[in-house]
Amino acid sequence: MFSAIARVFRTPDLRNKLLFTLGIIAIYRVGVFIPSPGIDYSNVQQCLAMGETTGGLYSFVNLFSGGALLQVSIFAMGIMPYITASIITQLLRVVIPHFETLHKEGQAGQAKLTQYTRYLTIALALLQGTTLVTLARTGSLFPSCSLPLVPDDSLIVILLMIMTLTAGTSLIMWMGELITERGIGNGMSILIFISIASGFPSSMGSILQAQGVMAFIGVLLVGLLIVALVVFVEQSQRRIPVQYAKRTVGRRTVGGTSTYIPLKLNMANVIPVIFASSILALPQMLVQFNQNDDGTLPGWAMWLQEHSSTSSPWYMLVYTLMIIGFAYFYVAITFNPVEVSDNMKQYGGFIPGIRAGKPTAEYLQYVISRITFPGALYLAFVALIPLIAFVLFNADQSFPFGGTSILIMVGVGLETVKQINAQMQQRNYEGLLR
Repeated sequence: MFSAIARVFRTPDLRNKLLFTLGIIAIYRVGVFIPSPGIDYSNVQQCLAMGETTGGLYSFVNLFSGGALLQVSIFAMGIMPYITASIITQLLRVVIPHFETLHKEGQAGQAKLTQYTRYLTIALALLQGTTLVTLARTGSLFPSCSLPLVPDDSLIVILLMIMTLTAGTSLIMWMGELITERGIGNGMSILIFISIASGFPSSMGSILQAQGVMAFIGVLLVGLLIVALVVFVEQSQRRIPVQYAKRTVGRRTVGGTSTYIPLKLNMANVIPVIFASSILALPQMLVQFNQNDDGTLPGWAMWLQEHSSTSSPWYMLVYTLMIIGFAYFYVAITFNPVEVSDNMKQYGGFIPGIRAGKPTAEYLQYVISRITFPGALYLAFVALIPLIAFVLFNADQSFPFGGTSILIMVGVGLETVKQINAQMQQRNYEGLLR
């Protein structure tokens, strides 16, 4: 492993890209701890020490911001508005024909879609920043803490806080694009990876302190097994063979080659888990905003709070069903068997034993339906690991091995290693790993 890292740093171009990426990461991590203007940082730290937050969706967003959200720092929104905007833009391709047309126009169309995503990111950052400032000002961000987080809640201070949070999201988006252009890997994915990984030491430390050494070692062993499972499934493919017939173009004969269509077992990646987690966090937010003046809850809110708790069997059942449903939904809108079949037919390709055209599209749809179900079950299993650990071991809700965190970290890690390996093979025959 050390010799592989040494080979990376001996390649000048790759070394510069890696150092540039590390520099951007350092700036990002510094910004996580810079408080927003108008925030009493000492009171925020005291409230954080009490350990009780609004939970739900905001704990989920806090995971993606590397802890910046609950510290109300300038990067409190993290990359979450961009993720949401990217998902919305992708889903709008099904609803708005213009978006689908842009998607098919190649690089120029993709650039236009990226511009729309940026505008939508700013709008979502304004909305989420306003919500966060409202929670901090009213004390709903830390319900058990009575210390004022915003001592001066004048209009000028509130507007300055909202603009600062929005600017922080814009800066993160720009840094992610810089990493993509001049660094290693996908910039947005790298920043999400760093945000999640930054919480691992504290999570493991809390397990060691609360459960002891044996539980700590047990969690590490379980974590290694989970990582191995995720790597195995993420690399699993259903390869559909494709044969291209020979054809004459001018004076040349082209075609006659064999290839395959790689269909991943988990084609939806982590998107269904994000959808399900976000939607199931909304009941908890509804409960938070419907408390009585004396701090008690109405009857319907108490029932909703009880059944929307992550330790509830009903929550786990609905969570599993939603992940499976969203997996089928997302695969259906991102993989179009008819389009793939038409492209194959246009270039003289066919699946051996299957006629071109509609039979090919039906066959691809059949295969996709078959492989999506085990992929969705795998997603649900990994997503339930933190909830099960919370019930069995009284672990922290940010249990490090499981859910969105491990899926994103392993996926981003594999993709980044592949990019480094490909760039090293361009310069010499040896890749990153022998």
